[in-house]
Amino acid sequence: MQRASPEFSLSALGGGKSDFSPTRRQILLATVWIGLAPFTSAASATEEAMSEAIRDLIGEAPLAPGKVKLELPSIVENGNTVPLTVSVESPMTEADHVESIHIFNQKNPQPYIAAFHLGPRAGKASVATRIRLADSQKVIAIARLADGSFWSDSADVIVTLAACTEQ
Repeated sequence: MQRASPEFSLSALGGGKSDFSPTRRQILLATVWIGLAPFTSAASATEEAMSEAIRDLIGEAPLAPGKVKLELPSIVENGNTVPLTVSVESPMTEADHVESIHIFNQKNPQPYIAAFHLGPRAGKASVATRIRLADSQKVIAIARLADGSFWSDSADVIVTLAACTEQ
C-alpha cells in the first residue's frame, strides 16, 4: 500500500507536476503587498481634489461666504493635532437651523475631513475637534442650513511639523 506524500503537488489535483513551491517568506511578502496595495497609490492632495469633494457635497448649489466662523491657529508647530472650532450664525429653530457642518482641506490624502449633523435641538451651531494636517494648507468649513443654502469660511494654516504623510 502506497502512502500519500505530505508535500503538496499539483498532481494531487489532477494537474501536472510543478516546480513552484513558494517559501513562507514569499507568501508573507505577497500577502503584505496585496494588503498594502490600496494605500500605495499617490494621494490626490490637490486643490482640484478638494474642489471635487466640495462639489460632491453641494452639487450645483451656490456656496456663499459668511455666517460660518472657522477658528484655528494660523501657525501650528505639530500637524498631528490641530484644534479647530466652527460656529454658524443661526437661531437654531425648527424652521431655521444648521443641518450639517463639513470640513475640507487642501493637501491631506483625503480632502473631506469631517461631517457633523445637527438639528434644532442642538441649541447652538458650534463644533470643536482636532484634525491632522499633512502640510501648510487651506482649511474650509461649509454649513448647510435647513433652507438648503450653503455657507462657508476658510483659513490658511502654516504647519511646521507635518502629519498624515505617506512614505
